[in-house]
Amino acid sequence: MKGLKRLYFLLPDVDTTRRIVDELLLARVPYERIHILAAPHTPMESLPEAGLSQRTDLVPAIERGIAVGGSVGLLAGLAAVAFPLGPLAAGGAVLFGALGGAGFGAWVSAMVGVSLPNSRLERFEQAISGGHLLMMVDVPRQQTDEFEDLVRRHHPEASIEGAEPTIPAFP
Repeated sequence: MKGLKRLYFLLPDVDTTRRIVDELLLARVPYERIHILAAPHTPMESLPEAGLSQRTDLVPAIERGIAVGGSVGLLAGLAAVAFPLGPLAAGGAVLFGALGGAGFGAWVSAMVGVSLPNSRLERFEQAISGGHLLMMVDVPRQQTDEFEDLVRRHHPEASIEGAEPTIPAFP
């Protein structure tokens, strides 16, 4: 997934969304890279619905948890070095403190992040609750203009809402 950029499109209805999905699939965008977010009672049928990592703050929360937990674990490991241990045990305390803290921080943050809506999508909440559908498409960085032009040419009713510069590596 290296070198991908996420494009955002606000679409007026399910039929327009289905036509754009079909065009993207014909343009060889993998189905797994298309994510649709809509109001709860919107009939999505065969459209690729946004997953947990797109709908919630899971990914940013895990990133923060790894950073904070790893830092705290590293500090705890360094504090353990103050006790008279052998150099191998002291190095192990630092290493396992940092790794354990990062793992624990990621786990705790994931539990919190999965319960929060995606903070990157706050600007679309009003449109989605008003009946629009949000399409997020992960495309190769060098082809972003090509895919925006494809949507713009064939669907002037679609609102192109820009792009996110980087896509997290693991969602």
